[in-house]
Amino acid sequence: MKRTLSPVPEQAAAERPPLVIAGHGTRSPEGIAACQALVDRVRGLLPDVPVRTGFVELTPPTIDEALGELFTEGASAAVVVPLMIGTGGHVRDDIPEAIEAGKQAHPGAVVIYTRHLGSPAPLVSAARQRIDAARAEWPSDSVTVVFVGRGCSVPDANADHVRLGRVLLETGGYAQVIPAFIQVTGPTLPEALDTAHASGSGRIVVMPHYLFPGQLTLWTHQAVDTWRALHPEADVRVAGPIGDCPELAEVVAKRYREGALRARTDLGSPAYLAGLLLAGRKVVAVGGGCVNRRRVPKLLATGAEVTVVAPELHPALAALADAGRITWHSREFVESDVDDAWYVLAATDNPALNAEVAAAAEARHTFCVRADRAELGSAWTPATGDIEGATVAVLADHDPRRSRALRDRLIELTANA
Repeated sequence: MKRTLSPVPEQAAAERPPLVIAGHGTRSPEGIAACQALVDRVRGLLPDVPVRTGFVELTPPTIDEALGELFTEGASAAVVVPLMIGTGGHVRDDIPEAIEAGKQAHPGAVVIYTRHLGSPAPLVSAARQRIDAARAEWPSDSVTVVFVGRGCSVPDANADHVRLGRVLLETGGYAQVIPAFIQVTGPTLPEALDTAHASGSGRIVVMPHYLFPGQLTLWTHQAVDTWRALHPEADVRVAGPIGDCPELAEVVAKRYREGALRARTDLGSPAYLAGLLLAGRKVVAVGGGCVNRRRVPKLLATGAEVTVVAPELHPALAALADAGRITWHSREFVESDVDDAWYVLAATDNPALNAEVAAAAEARHTFCVRADRAELGSAWTPATGDIEGATVAVLADHDPRRSRALRDRLIELTANA
């Protein structure tokens, strides 16, 4: 099958705002080098985006200096991504204060501050890779992991660390995962090691859940060495921090893309809401799986003439095809499938194919929803609900979970009014 489509740009017809990666800062040359390598990796993922760094402390330049320099050079907007795993004081207080300082001399400038890195699947995978490298020949189910976080005065941040330890336990197949903290709160690292040792574990891996080498990793090794000297019978290995890796760069780039979408508009969502009247009009749904199983019936309810293109169909879609309610092309997608379509859904499990579908729709000025990468399509599907003859639709700044929560709340308030 001949395919000559060019990919849809990530932000078609929109200037990409510069990115400021806001880090903690360190005096460690090794930590500075690792951070810079990570920034270079992010630049490779965002080749058309100016990428700068700014730091809370210890390492120049400061975040406000990095922003001020960009605005002096002519940028009207910037995206700041906190290079922080948890939502502690730096994320909640220090970085926002630095952003305000950076904007003072440029009152018209727009700064989009994204959410922190958190624990998405790529960073969970990176943590497991560090643990597994340290355990080496030890079977995973024979290992107790002491999972060390920074620790802070924000209970939510400490709770997130404990939660992530549970995720590692259930996905990594380890015998135990015991959370610990290096400062501010407990259990401390020595206390967690005592717990592991008292449980009879003979194989312990300490995982310092920090981004880069620095003072925290030094304290971790010192604490382990001190404890090990008191327990020579215990076998303890220390994993490396997350460091410069594709997984971390991927999450930073994702946070930037989320922020860049917000920078395109001062509305709550960068999408322009409109109601599509699709009765009697052609709609093409590419993919025969669960996403289109949910969306095709709603399109049929509007009176749309739906064509599904997929080698195989979910049983619910197959029933619609057997009943003559949809047209089914039992084959792979071809560009001409979207000819004369008013609306297109790209909902396959193949990202490259979804990109081709979106590109074909883009070339025909037809709006297209990408189920896998919403930001790379030209339309989004809102969370909707019907009540008392009205339809409520919510798009919450490209956050589908928040969209659904707001929709449910609006319907609840309407029902109780």
